[in-house]
Amino acid sequence: MKKIPVLIQLAVILVLFINCSNRNTMDITITSNAFANDSLIPSRYTCDGANVSPQLSWTNGPENTKSYALICDDPDAPSKTWVHWLVFNIPAETNSIDEGAASIAGAQYGKNDFGNTNYGGPCPPSGTHHYHFKIYALNCMLPLKNGATKKEIEDAMNGHIQAQGELVGLYSRKK
Repeated sequence: MKKIPVLIQLAVILVLFINCSNRNTMDITITSNAFANDSLIPSRYTCDGANVSPQLSWTNGPENTKSYALICDDPDAPSKTWVHWLVFNIPAETNSIDEGAASIAGAQYGKNDFGNTNYGGPCPPSGTHHYHFKIYALNCMLPLKNGATKKEIEDAMNGHIQAQGELVGLYSRKK
């Protein structure tokens, strides 16, 4: 029986290790009955309308999902990515948010760039902006308090994201 050289064995182990450590997270599909992906957000959900949060729903995360986090932001804002909505520790059995939901049972809320923990709808100064509604399935509850910042939430999620999805809506104000 031929012996496999040690160098080849080490190369195979290294390739297997790299493939396991770079494992991609699975995808979650996030949708809204208010707008389709990459389409216009109706003014009802903006500062020009009722400024209520849109209905959102998403497919289930993997079996080990313990909670979800939702981040809505606008990377087209002039000075920085503008945070519109932060919801975390959404219970694993929840996979939708009703339109205009003031609260989600069991969930916690981060502080947006309007300085509060509510949904703050699109309100761009000029041009068409892209609003990213990102959902993350996590294998833990985040050890944070209400009012956490986007950075604190993202730091706490690091290494715990099991699946994710994104819905993008567009909005520009009429002058």
